[in-house]
Amino acid sequence: MNRWLHHRFVGFGYLAIAAVAVVVGTFLSLVMRIHLAWPEYVFPVHGIIKPEEYLALVTMHGTMMLFFVMTVAPLSAFSNLILPAQIGATRMSFPRLNLFAMLLTGFSFLVLCAAFVVPGGAPIGGWTAYPPLSVSALAGPGQGLGMDLWLASIALFGIASTAGAVNTLTTIVKRRCPGMSWTRLPLTVWAWLTANMLAVIAFSVLLAALVLLFCDRHLDTTFFIPTTDLINGVQVVSPGAHRGSGSPLLWLHLFWFFGHPEVYIAILPGMGLTSMVLANFAHRRVFGYRIMIATTVLIGMLGILVWGHHMFVAGLNPFAGALFSVSSLAIALPSSAKVLSWLATSWRSRMRLDTPALFALGFVSLFIAGGLTGPILAQPILDEFLHNTFFVVAHFHLIMALAGVFGLFCATYYWFPLLFGTKLNEGLGKWHFWLTILFAYSTFLPMHLTGIAGEPRHYAQLNGMAGPAATLLAATLPLQRHVSSSAIALATAQLLFLFNLIWTLKRRIPAGTNPWNATTMEWAPPLTPVRTFRGPCEYSDDGQSFRPQWSEDALQSIERE
Repeated sequence: MNRWLHHRFVGFGYLAIAAVAVVVGTFLSLVMRIHLAWPEYVFPVHGIIKPEEYLALVTMHGTMMLFFVMTVAPLSAFSNLILPAQIGATRMSFPRLNLFAMLLTGFSFLVLCAAFVVPGGAPIGGWTAYPPLSVSALAGPGQGLGMDLWLASIALFGIASTAGAVNTLTTIVKRRCPGMSWTRLPLTVWAWLTANMLAVIAFSVLLAALVLLFCDRHLDTTFFIPTTDLINGVQVVSPGAHRGSGSPLLWLHLFWFFGHPEVYIAILPGMGLTSMVLANFAHRRVFGYRIMIATTVLIGMLGILVWGHHMFVAGLNPFAGALFSVSSLAIALPSSAKVLSWLATSWRSRMRLDTPALFALGFVSLFIAGGLTGPILAQPILDEFLHNTFFVVAHFHLIMALAGVFGLFCATYYWFPLLFGTKLNEGLGKWHFWLTILFAYSTFLPMHLTGIAGEPRHYAQLNGMAGPAATLLAATLPLQRHVSSSAIALATAQLLFLFNLIWTLKRRIPAGTNPWNATTMEWAPPLTPVRTFRGPCEYSDDGQSFRPQWSEDALQSIERE
């Protein structure tokens, strides 16, 4: 096969896109944090951050991290790198479509970055792009050509993601090796299957919404614009427009129909990998394996039914609010079942605490910490107070961003020997884990307190206001400075990971074919006939031996270093 069409080449391409996006997105977030804590700070070369520039930073940071990091890395990169080997396939179903999707994703990222340099700069409407402010260039700098580039970028990204998802789904359904029945699929594959099904549904709806928004901006339609809306005293709907009864609520429904499943698109692969890694290092079967399959699918199904809880403050009918509240609470049931399975699998197991296991445990910790605030925000009456505060920022960064990032680190440390033939340094890896989780909690836990105190998000500056707001924000500013200092420390700790990568690849100490005593197909020795004989995670009751999926032989003893 042409090297360009090989799934691992495509997977590394996706990883490169995500790596660039995470560096740029993290840099933008640090600029935001420094500005919030020390608003008078003069940045070298640039100067003081203006309010509209802060809003552009919020928009571009959210867009890059959500689409080009938390979607690309777990859904596209690692599925290309690992999935074919894990189901015993030699390639993805549509190699050319696969390469096209990766290149289109890279191009869409370049289109997004171009918004920084066009007249007016990057858009300022946030990654949610709510109308009517996203409809008109009257809304401020960045809402002209910058907003058009944002729309084009996300539309291209949606097309690429849908194409990649169709390819992955077809591969799972059609290219499993003999013996790889549905019940023998690793939980990572079930997670990729569910996440990609969500991606096809969610990105299709988002693409339709983007087209309608583009029509409102340039073709005089009024899907999302009330006919009487004014911006700065100027009527948004032009005199030649087709008069209608457009409403921004339509955009909110369409956007959040995509937006909430996007959380599970980002987090489900981490859930699947955490289950497998905990079992691997505990030398146990996954507790309630079939229930874990069912909860993965159930989370996906419920995930597309709960979008309305993002709209409690948007004027929903109270009955609709109650319905979305109940469905949002219902999703806690399969999520709790997963947590119980992880705890039961790990309990008194004398788990090997290598770096992948630490990051898997960190994923569980962050998932619980972030998940506990979910039922609070699912209550309409509580959400009305907390919705526009830093409480929400803390919630979604813990449950999706950080838990997702810990899943990515877990995947990197775990599969690094498979991809490069050598293990990342354990000592540096453990330092990386402990510093990362310490500063992660130090950054985001205090946001719950400032949010409960009423500190608003989306404000470009938290000082210099008059009246009661000045008293409130003056009280929370010390915590904001603590949060910003922790965020800088959190970003700095990632240099250890970068150093570990470079140092390990330079030394290249062979790791062996199965250094973690794993049971799943991707760790099968080369030239092994490709056939699956059993389900994953078959360890003996005493944890001293295991049966890999690829072997007919008796139990193999676990090698301990």
